[in-house]
Amino acid sequence: MRLTAHTDYGLRVLMTLAVISDRLVTIEELADRHKISRNHLMKVAQTLVGLGLVESVRGRGGGLRLARDPATLRIGAVVQALETDMGLVACLGDDASSCVLSGACRLTAALKRAMTAFLAELDHITLRDLADNRTLLRRRLKAAA
Repeated sequence: MRLTAHTDYGLRVLMTLAVISDRLVTIEELADRHKISRNHLMKVAQTLVGLGLVESVRGRGGGLRLARDPATLRIGAVVQALETDMGLVACLGDDASSCVLSGACRLTAALKRAMTAFLAELDHITLRDLADNRTLLRRRLKAAA
């Protein structure tokens, strides 16, 4: 399975906001720190705000901050919320009838179990767990300690 760039960037934003929790973080700052397009990050931020994971403060001195305690954010749930298509193959997607083998092969059930296991494993991890190594993460983000 491969996560979309949108989900990857969303997880990076959440980790950054968990590590730099003492102030608001701007889109420009995130784009610079992660070497990601500002436009991409604007879309990601809109999604995260819409999901209630991030708060956006407008105006001069505005920026982003986490809307919830990092200990309550399960990564599997975040990935599920950010990914628009969790179907690994056609028979797991919106058009199951597109595969002539649909309903006759055992791959569909195996892939469903694998996806469930993947998300369950990620649900063992919280955002707090991902941001636990604050000192090293702040160094990598070039954020003052």
